[in-house]
Amino acid sequence: MITHLLTRIDLMMNSFSKGQKRIALYIEEHFDKAAFMTAAKLGETVGVSESTVVRFATELGYDGYPKMQKAMQEMIRSRLTSVQRIEVTSSRIGNGNVLDSVLMQDIEKIRRTIEETSHEDFNRAVDEICKAKRIYIFGVRSTAAIAGFLAYYFQLIFDNVTVVNSTGRTTMYEHIFRMTKDDIIIGISFPRYSTMAVEAMNFARSRGAHAVAITDSMASPLVSSADSILIARSDMASIVDSLVAPLSLINALIVATVLKKKDEISETFRELEQVWNREGVYTNHEKDEKIEIKEKSEINGNNRNDK
Repeated sequence: MITHLLTRIDLMMNSFSKGQKRIALYIEEHFDKAAFMTAAKLGETVGVSESTVVRFATELGYDGYPKMQKAMQEMIRSRLTSVQRIEVTSSRIGNGNVLDSVLMQDIEKIRRTIEETSHEDFNRAVDEICKAKRIYIFGVRSTAAIAGFLAYYFQLIFDNVTVVNSTGRTTMYEHIFRMTKDDIIIGISFPRYSTMAVEAMNFARSRGAHAVAITDSMASPLVSSADSILIARSDMASIVDSLVAPLSLINALIVATVLKKKDEISETFRELEQVWNREGVYTNHEKDEKIEIKEKSEINGNNRNDK
């Protein structure tokens, strides 16, 4: 079965009506814009009716226009450039309220993540993390931030965590070459997908390690090498990568891990709290208030003595 949208269009181009050819040519030349248009908007743009656009999708073998639109969006995930992202974001928001628009879009991504993430894969990932000999966390470029967030907490919980955030091939393999079947790798990548993330996941598979993919869809190149797949919706058409849903998923991963190892981790954090308090790592608001009151009292006393 032919799955790629452009291949379907090329094979069927000669059989299209004039209106359908206009739709096909527009998709080929402006796929980045067409992927986010409604059927009515696409029809208006190329000068045909909405029903013609819907029939065009059916003619290509899709079960309605939404299925073809989804195929367009999947097709461009790794092809949308930064300049195209700016243009698409501008057309989406226009003169609207940027703050409300962005926050509402992020809420929608979290909602879709709840619907699409496999609870079975999530629970399996937690189990494998807890029993792994070594834990490798891979995240580069924009995902380095959330990989670092996950690593921060895992390094408090475990003593076997390695963070891989280098974009250099040699350095990456220096970090992971000791990987075995007793280990686990958590690969994080969203459009535009990292080639290095794919290589790291493939390497893990070759070593028999359990591979967890945190990515945006089953069409992601990380999926083929993953044993557990955690889907978190991103937005490859935004000016910046929206990582709200992925971060929320990672929060859940940390919480689930802590709860699974509650007794052991509680003791670890009791010891850490003692160190933090002794070293003054965090501000003690109550203590600071007492010091401030004492200092004010001493100043007032001195003032009275001066009088």
